Parts: sequence; C-alpha cells; structure tokens
Amino acid sequence: MNPESLREAVRIFSKIKKSSSRLDTEIIICPPAIYLNNLTSGRIKIGAQDVSAETKGAHTGEISAEMLAKNNIKYVIVGHSERRSMGETDEIINKKIETALFYGLKIILCVGESKRDEHGEYLNYLKSQLKNSLKRINRKYLKNILIAYEPLFTIGRKDFEAMSPHDIHQIVILIRKNLLDHFSDPLAAKVPILYGGSVSVENAALIVEGGEVNGLLIGRQSLNPEQFGEIIRRVARV
Repeated sequence: MNPESLREAVRIFSKIKKSSSRLDTEIIICPPAIYLNNLTSGRIKIGAQDVSAETKGAHTGEISAEMLAKNNIKYVIVGHSERRSMGETDEIINKKIETALFYGLKIILCVGESKRDEHGEYLNYLKSQLKNSLKRINRKYLKNILIAYEPLFTIGRKDFEAMSPHDIHQIVILIRKNLLDHFSDPLAAKVPILYGGSVSVENAALIVEGGEVNGLLIGRQSLNPEQFGEIIRRVARV
C-alpha cells in the first residue's frame, strides 16, 4: 500500500521513466490498483499486485483478470509472500494463475521459503510450491510465466543480508529443473527467474550476474526513484 497518494505515485513513476528511458532493460511497475489507470507507461509495462481467482460475481473488493486485461494491464503478481501470509494457499494461487492466463495476462509467480533447515526440507517446500501453483497449467502458457524467488528471511533487511549470488544460483538451478520436470518441455528452461529480497544498489548487479537470474523483484527500493534508477543502470550493464 505504497505510496500513499496519487501525486507521489506519479512523481516516482515519472522519475523512473526519465532515468530509464535510454536503457535496454525491461521494467514492470506494479502499483496499488487504484493508481493503475493513472500511470502512463510508455516503454514501461504496468502490472497489478493481485487478481481474483473468480471470473465474475458477488466478490466485493476483488478485481477480475478480465477487468485488468480490458484496462490494458499486461502483468500480475500472484502468490506474493504477503498474500500467502494472509492465508492464500497454493490451490487458490493455482486458480488465480489459470484464470489470469485465460485472459491473456502474464504471471509473476512468487515462491520462497520462510526459513532454512539443515536437513534441506526447505527444498521440498519450494518444489511443492511450484508443483501445486502450476498444477494443470498447459505448457503453451510457458511464455507468459515468470518465477520470482523471494526467500522470506531476507525480505526487508539490510543489503548485506540478501542471499549470496552462489546460493541464489543454486535455487535457480532447482527451479529450472522442477519446471522442466513439471512441463516436460525444453521451453521451461527459458522461463525468466527473478530474485527478490533486500536488493540494493550495492548488490543488484552481483545478484543478477552471479546468481544467474533474469531480473529482480524490488519492493522497498522501488519507492526511491533515485536508488531504483541506479539499480536499473547497474543491472543494464551486466
């Protein structure tokens, strides 16, 4: 629920547009739903932070995938850790993905463990999240899916508390293997994988290069257009 006013949202968005206008980097901004139609995108793509699992009906407060698509919204985040913490299950997330894909939206599916254990159970947890969230999704939709890995124990911390590029790369390998196993299609190896969790100017390029991710899911730093712009510039040089 940031920023708190349309005026501030427009200010941040305008500065991001200006600072990234000459960079060959794909940028997707997912603001609060109330601002979606107030941000003129240009080359920046606009996405929603959430979508309803239902197509229509008496679901007060919900926004359907069809509504987003008809308002020229291209992307939607599904399964963000904050939504999961409010009770969203893999089954609900799977239904949201099915519905959103049907209406032509591109999915940013968030997965991530809350803690790690010495026995490696967190790896099974990640596998389960991916499998259940993508259950029954046809391989033809692979081109419309991005995976965002967000380990909960690193979110909102100092940049030095982000995962190391080496550890991120290990998870990227795991995710790619599971996508290949799940879809049995070589195109699964090309699904973009993002990382989110204490990303900063100082570590962004290292994470992208060393972690071998295709991009970043940025929260807190996206509200600071100067910092966000510098992150984009550094990543563009990788």
